Amino acid sequence: MELLAGKVAIITGSGRGIGAAAARLFAQHGASVIVSDLDPTPAQAVAAAITSSGGTASVVAGDVTERDFPQRLVEAALDQYGTIDIIVNNAGYTWDGVLHTMSDEQWEAMLMVHNTAPFRIIRAAAPYLRSTAKQEIQASGAATARKIINVSSTSGVYGNAGQANYATAKAGVVGLTKTLAKEWGRFNIQTNALCYGFINTRLTTDKAGGETIEREGKQIKLGVPETLIAGLTMLHPMGRPGTPEEAAGPMVFLASALSNYVNGEILEVTGGFSV
Repeated sequence: MELLAGKVAIITGSGRGIGAAAARLFAQHGASVIVSDLDPTPAQAVAAAITSSGGTASVVAGDVTERDFPQRLVEAALDQYGTIDIIVNNAGYTWDGVLHTMSDEQWEAMLMVHNTAPFRIIRAAAPYLRSTAKQEIQASGAATARKIINVSSTSGVYGNAGQANYATAKAGVVGLTKTLAKEWGRFNIQTNALCYGFINTRLTTDKAGGETIEREGKQIKLGVPETLIAGLTMLHPMGRPGTPEEAAGPMVFLASALSNYVNGEILEVTGGFSV
């Protein structure tokens, strides 16, 4: 059964990890997907895999923190597909450090990518989403259900040592989600957030051999210490991290008609670790 047949979805940070898994799964369920990522190469690979499997996808690469990118992203979706049904604000990274040595740059970078960028993307889509809903309500008495899914983290709910910046930003995602749910519920736009725990991505692999991301000329090391991975695995009720594909499943639920009366919720996806 295709849960997203005929829908158009923008997914940021979808060149790798959870975002890439979500893009593939959304396409399998019938959605046309805008694959958006900072790095065009993996984004193009994800889109190519979708189209080669019979799905529909296109790429809008760029930095979500650039002031003009949100408008370009929204316009590309409308130009190519004529509508926007789902926005998934997934793009992000970590830049860890203990608070007393954390720089202003580290602090502000997390707020920019996890708070300001989603805010700007939603704001850029607002004229289309709101005006279309109003027209539908006037014509038929009800608007088509549309979805905004914001990606948070258990760090934003419970805090995490070494992540004052990231935890604060992810807590902000919760506030943005709940506020928008109250403001736009009357337009039949459901806004929800997913709080991920220990998911196997480049943000949770061994930092010693992990990847880096370049931001404004600086190489930022991604990942966590190997000892932390071992400890989390040992204490985890399921004894392992979740896969990106397992993380993508709840996104499909929140993007589909199955969640049309789910609004303003913060769904923790942790495999039971936060119980």
